[in-house]
Amino acid sequence: MTTATKDPRPVITAARFVTVELAAVMTGLSAGAIRKRIERGVWLENKEWRRGPDERVWIDTKGIEAWVLQKSAAA
Repeated sequence: MTTATKDPRPVITAARFVTVELAAVMTGLSAGAIRKRIERGVWLENKEWRRGPDERVWIDTKGIEAWVLQKSAAA
């Protein structure tokens, strides 16, 4: 007879929009490098990033994925 036990680890699901700091961890880029891409217009507002109602910058993970694939296809 076996007894089912609940896994105590939290379940984490991927979020489409993440903070600059979390995007840095996810991509391996520094938070500063991400901010520079935004400042220089490499990543565009409402495409690779958005500003939330609280004025905080949110990185669109799907937008970044599309940006990487676009650059890869052009090479």
